[in-house]
Amino acid sequence: MTAERVTEREAQADLAAVLQLVAAGRLRCSIRTRRPSRATVRTVDEVLSGGDFYMHEAIRAFAWPLLLQSGGLATLSSGRLELTPRGHKALVCPASETIRDLWQRWLSHGALDELSRVEGIKGQRGLNVLSPVRPRRKAIDAALAKCCPPGEWILIDQLFTAMRIAGHDPVVVRSRGALWQLYLEDPQYGSLGHDGFDEWPLLQGRYTLCVLFEYAATLGLIDVRYTAPGGARDDFRRNWGNDGLDRLSRYDGLLAVRLNPLGIYATGQVTRPCPDVERSSTPSAAQCPVQVLANFDLVAPAGLATADKLLLDAFATRASGNVWTLSTASLLKALYTGRSLDELHCFLTRGSGQPIPQTVQSLLADAAARTRRVWDAGAYHLLVCVDETQTALFAEDATLRELCSRVGDRHLAVATGDLPAFRHALLNLGYVLPGPSPSAPETLDLKVQGNGCPIAMKHDPPE
Repeated sequence: MTAERVTEREAQADLAAVLQLVAAGRLRCSIRTRRPSRATVRTVDEVLSGGDFYMHEAIRAFAWPLLLQSGGLATLSSGRLELTPRGHKALVCPASETIRDLWQRWLSHGALDELSRVEGIKGQRGLNVLSPVRPRRKAIDAALAKCCPPGEWILIDQLFTAMRIAGHDPVVVRSRGALWQLYLEDPQYGSLGHDGFDEWPLLQGRYTLCVLFEYAATLGLIDVRYTAPGGARDDFRRNWGNDGLDRLSRYDGLLAVRLNPLGIYATGQVTRPCPDVERSSTPSAAQCPVQVLANFDLVAPAGLATADKLLLDAFATRASGNVWTLSTASLLKALYTGRSLDELHCFLTRGSGQPIPQTVQSLLADAAARTRRVWDAGAYHLLVCVDETQTALFAEDATLRELCSRVGDRHLAVATGDLPAFRHALLNLGYVLPGPSPSAPETLDLKVQGNGCPIAMKHDPPE
């Protein structure tokens, strides 16, 4: 059975939903490979608009975490994805611009060799077997721009032919000799180095299918027509070791693609998206789907998109299926996790002529004010003086007092960046602050008095 997916709007909804998952700290990837964990793939699959292309094959759900990392929207911290400043900005920016940037950055920064996802071709991990990935990706980007008629379907095999004629060839091996290390089942009898075993669709073609289906279609650049991968292609049947295989990759079912307006924009053929794409991708273009009530309730009578639900779950407490309640506690919890009130305010006011009730405005203003009452001034060194008299001498010196702050009776705080100047000024005063030594304790166990000032330490100062 053949299916057809128009991906442009799906990708924009998916981008918003996956960014919200990252903001909520729900996605994890391998620190070594940057690949998403199985649990993360399942989590992403649950929020995809229309679901993945296949029920039991992760394609879009696998690609999104990798795309966010290569695009600089998310970074790994102890195995968990976190939004970067660029990622926070993407939460309120037009999706079309973000998707274009994701595609362009992935061409150069993608960490994964896409051929590794074609598990039917073995021997890829051999030394000096595969070519660099950037030229391959650039070749397919050029093929999308030059070989795909905008707005028209093109069969995959026709695209393969057009790519070869135009010279957009994603060569996947470093040399002819490297082909001997690739095989399907048996490295001796089934090596792709044998004549006729390395047909273009088998290597370059499978790589192209992966890039088109897993990345270009996931980002909404191409619409796709596809069927079940099993039995969809027979171009590997003459190779040794194909017995028992009904497919070579999960991408074998891709039948045809159509470059859409978002794809025309992302591949650099136009400098601005068409008006329809621009309107659909701008958050402020749509009416806010919730009613903001004076009692702090947010009501969504018609339901919400997945990304909007995740956003409200971050800033408010769900009272029922389509009702959320704002409170000081819920807002402070969101701020504590790194969320911005600008994101919530943009959502509540987008495309609406209705003002936010004064009670809600006051609640938001109070939460914002609470973030300005204490702030991180950066790293400081805590210096211990021998007695109160010595502390006063340093703290009141004309030069040193500009570089330190007195903390309690015997301590001075010096910013990391000011420490070299402080040590030099201290030397001019006739004293030396020793550098770290192997015998120095790694940590100080400070006792704190009622006013928050340290008054004693576990280790005595050096004599």
